[in-house]
Amino acid sequence: MSNYQDFVGRTETQEDRLDPRLVAGLAATLGLDVPKEEIPPLWHWMLFQDWRRPEGIGTDGHPRRGGFLPPVDDLPRRMWAGGRLEFTSNALRADDLVRRRSTITAVSEKSGGSGRLVFVTVKHEVSGPAGPVLHEEQDIVYRGGDGAAVRPGEAAADFAADARRDLLPDPVMLFRYSALTGNGHRIHYDRPYATAEEGYPGLVVHGPLQATLLAQTMLDAAPGLRLIRFAFRGRRPAFAGNPLSVLARIEGDKALAETRDGTDAICMQAEALLG
Repeated sequence: MSNYQDFVGRTETQEDRLDPRLVAGLAATLGLDVPKEEIPPLWHWMLFQDWRRPEGIGTDGHPRRGGFLPPVDDLPRRMWAGGRLEFTSNALRADDLVRRRSTITAVSEKSGGSGRLVFVTVKHEVSGPAGPVLHEEQDIVYRGGDGAAVRPGEAAADFAADARRDLLPDPVMLFRYSALTGNGHRIHYDRPYATAEEGYPGLVVHGPLQATLLAQTMLDAAPGLRLIRFAFRGRRPAFAGNPLSVLARIEGDKALAETRDGTDAICMQAEALLG
């Protein structure tokens, strides 16, 4: 763990271009019209992809451990647990040149129901042609392969929604989102790997995909407003072939939202400040 602390403060800077083909592809994947002006919140996750040669890819499809992030080699399961974003008045548009400065701000070790956990927090500052666009913190968690990959969920209390979207994520949707974001993690498209190696009952719906749906449903519930701050946290995985409901409610200048699976168990929760 002491070696992991050496990574705190490490920074890297990347540049990318928001290819219009990516924008059109994500719009099609989500069943939305191609945005004519600024892109919707969280679509920037298609940028700064990390493509490696075959020898640089781990057995899970991710880049091999090491590089910018700490090499947590003894904990095979890696996931994006949640995050927090703050948006400026600037926005990104197709064909924009984009710059991101990333900093590892914290590394901590905890014990959970599945054993030892290592949490890494990364701060991103994203800028476009008009200046700063957003500030983001991502929480990445590493955990061991022992124990159940997912526990049975319990039906949650009723949620009074101002906007709702019901969908059935399928392997095609997950594959397309993986391709658009450069996410090689096999739990999203390789069912034999997801079930036999990682112990899931099926293909896992991406956490960022759920967060993107949550943000969009919040805006659907509050026409004319925009997200100023947005925070999300994964509660349990959602799986392809199972119904997924996206629910959002407006309370003054705040929005609350969550995704639920076919058993009405909460998969992801989010809250936002609107303006």
